[in-house]
Amino acid sequence: MAEKTEEAKVPTLTKTAKIKLYAPIEAQKELDYTVVAYTRACNYLSAVVFETGLKSQPKLHKITYTILREEYNMPSQMAQSAMKTVLARYKTVRSSNHELKNRIQFRKGEYDLVYNRDYSLKESKFSLNTVNAGRVKVSFEPKGMLGYFDGMWKYGTAKLIRTKRGYYLHIPMTREIEEFQHTKATPITGIDLGQNFLAVSVDKKARSKFYKGRHVKDKRARFKENRTELQKKGTASARRRLKKIGQRENRWMRDVNHCVSKALVKNAEPKTLFAIEDLTGVRQATVKVKKKHRYVSTSWAFYDLRQKLEYKAREAGMEVVALDPKYSSQCCPKCGNTERYNRDKKRHLFKCKACGYRSNDDRIGSMNMQIRGQKYLNEKISMVSKAGLADQGRSQSSRDASLRTSDKRRKGKTVRTAEQMQAPSIASA
Repeated sequence: MAEKTEEAKVPTLTKTAKIKLYAPIEAQKELDYTVVAYTRACNYLSAVVFETGLKSQPKLHKITYTILREEYNMPSQMAQSAMKTVLARYKTVRSSNHELKNRIQFRKGEYDLVYNRDYSLKESKFSLNTVNAGRVKVSFEPKGMLGYFDGMWKYGTAKLIRTKRGYYLHIPMTREIEEFQHTKATPITGIDLGQNFLAVSVDKKARSKFYKGRHVKDKRARFKENRTELQKKGTASARRRLKKIGQRENRWMRDVNHCVSKALVKNAEPKTLFAIEDLTGVRQATVKVKKKHRYVSTSWAFYDLRQKLEYKAREAGMEVVALDPKYSSQCCPKCGNTERYNRDKKRHLFKCKACGYRSNDDRIGSMNMQIRGQKYLNEKISMVSKAGLADQGRSQSSRDASLRTSDKRRKGKTVRTAEQMQAPSIASA
């Protein structure tokens, strides 16, 4: 009986293509109506999920499908898509351990479309499913997007977004990439994330690069002051202004992280392994931060920077690994002495109490991440070599077993042939 072998997962790269659509007036009216209907349906489903606590789509389907089809006039596939959207949003909130006091509200003009069911690309136009008019065809802005339509990318569930500037289709695109090879020659870059310096990198040759973050702190402080003044007014126009400021700040911060992650990848050697700090749970440490500094700590967009670095590194044939940052700014990278008083936070200075080594405290953090990245690489190479030896041993054992079996069969045939030759026939007897 043949043994079942697990197929190795092929590494993939996923990017979101944000495509500007050009819809004729009639098609735009249909899309407007569809987006409103979809949002209403999502809010109805959200109320049902909040009241019943359902987590399963089949159970939600049993309760709501008929109502969605008859009262909300939704096509079958669109109804299923709305259920998936609502359940996914609740799953995200529950996984982040946020307490749900009220049901989730769907306010933005958005609509989730499944590829080849709700949308498709034919004859250089997108075909989109609507509530009343069936499929409508719309053209799109090809500039910068044609690379996604070369047949190498797989289309995911898209999101149709309505803005003041028109409609955009956000499509997650996935393609296969080469697996990253861990070798002894792999260059390693350690990265320390922070607020005074958004990132500090140190490579194998101890070359450092600092990506300043002071201007980010100052600008976010100005955004906070503007929000505080508008919140005091409490008028409808102030609330609209608050929303715009929040969106502008988010767009600006995403652009900053794009620039920093792009520079990190550009300045690294080919096939680099980035060892970055795993800052999961750092927001829960805000109780130890002074109140005046708490906003800076809670609004720190370190995870967005990490995500952008991960996909940019994968695209360039590199890899990012998140490692435990514990004591990375207190441990001396030269002698290994770990002591709280090695670091002077106010002066951003590190001075080892044992050997006297001095440097910037963020640079020390990145040096220690580089060392931990080297340790991770060594362990990875060791695991791969052990797995290779084990596979080689198993294949050798199977070959030996098959040889023994074939030898037994040959011996058995030889014995039977000899017996047949020696045994007298019945006729002669």
